Amino acid sequence: MSLQQQRVSPQVQISQVPSNGQLKAAGPDPEVVALRRRRRFSVAYKQRILEEAERCSEPGEVGALLRREGLYSSHLTRWRAQRRGRQLEPQKRGRQADLQAAELKRLQRENERLKAQLERAELIIDAQKKLCQLLNLPSFPEDESA
Repeated sequence: MSLQQQRVSPQVQISQVPSNGQLKAAGPDPEVVALRRRRRFSVAYKQRILEEAERCSEPGEVGALLRREGLYSSHLTRWRAQRRGRQLEPQKRGRQADLQAAELKRLQRENERLKAQLERAELIIDAQKKLCQLLNLPSFPEDESA
């Protein structure tokens, strides 16, 4: 048996024999394990499991059903509440879009912009009035602007 085929320990294997004769053990796998995806259950699956759970009459049958399907009791609780509210369809996760709040924010920004524009226009009009007074030019009455 060559040195490359020998095992140092049950978990560490010899990967190669360098020229200096020392054994080099293979290190742990550096690959990052991907996270599991969130499970999504179809409406038909939820209904089937709820019906099976309702048919369970002996103690421990519901637990066996949950173990067989890889579910938790909280799944049954949530699905029963969703069935009562007729909302067994998968729901979107995260914040719900609040269209009224978005519209309110947009209108508030527009209002602030228009207020700033009005303030600038009033400053320009005041400057024009003062310039007319300094140059003795006829001023326009404020009533004619309408």
